[in-house]
Amino acid sequence: MIFGAQTGSGTPRYTETALSTRTPSLKPNPTKVPPSEDSRAQQLVKSKIALVVDATTSEELVAKGAERVVPIASITKLMTAMVVLDAHLPLGETLKVSNDDRDLLLGTSSRLRVGSVLSREDMLHIALMASENRAAAALSRYYPGGRPTFIQAMNAKAKALGMTKTHFVNPNGLTNENVSTAVDLVKLVRAAAQYKLIREFTTDPRYDVRIGRYTLPYINSNRLVGRPGWDIDIQKTGFTNEAGRCVVMRLNADGRSLIMVFLDGYGKLTRYADARRVLMQLAVTQKK
Repeated sequence: MIFGAQTGSGTPRYTETALSTRTPSLKPNPTKVPPSEDSRAQQLVKSKIALVVDATTSEELVAKGAERVVPIASITKLMTAMVVLDAHLPLGETLKVSNDDRDLLLGTSSRLRVGSVLSREDMLHIALMASENRAAAALSRYYPGGRPTFIQAMNAKAKALGMTKTHFVNPNGLTNENVSTAVDLVKLVRAAAQYKLIREFTTDPRYDVRIGRYTLPYINSNRLVGRPGWDIDIQKTGFTNEAGRCVVMRLNADGRSLIMVFLDGYGKLTRYADARRVLMQLAVTQKK
């Protein structure tokens, strides 16, 4: 639905009526079928899937394919972070990247070399902020019981949150089998926003990691973070060829808290342009 249009019974749908000065025809006019909510969203957002809700009231403002089950790529790492923090493991403990943390499925590269040693906190920081895949993999491997137990905990957490159409098979999203819906991802964002470190790390514009004798600079994978006019509380981006360009975030705009989910965008800027268009349309609607 788009900005105030409701589908529930008894609630009016906002429409526009054009005035006509022509003489009425004796022939009955054909009934015009109002556009579907997805078709209205199609005009506003270009990502294949979108859901924007008021974080306070849960009112749906934009919905487009929100129940479709699709790959979610690195948005996965929000769940990874919650499982790590729920375990209350020492953030200062050092973790070592191993061959088991390499991506052998999609063949992606990483700036973290095998053998790199970082604290659990630094691993979590760059996994959330810069979507560092080997960091997420290492975090799962150092979980009590190892990676298989970690993945079980991810799915158990999803079930506890009511994410009924969500399933995880790895901790970083480099698979087409980590799937969810926009509806479920709103629940994920709500839950992740309860963790101070997740909010802090996902909205950090830049972070330098010290590894041995050298420093590795990382920047946020979301180009909206830190930009003037964007008050983002929590966010996570994602991309694989199958998932497309994705982003989830909670932000404040004109005194209103919004949760935005955009999935399967084609261009690099599509998800960000969608967010901007939604905010512009919302501002126009509020002025009416």
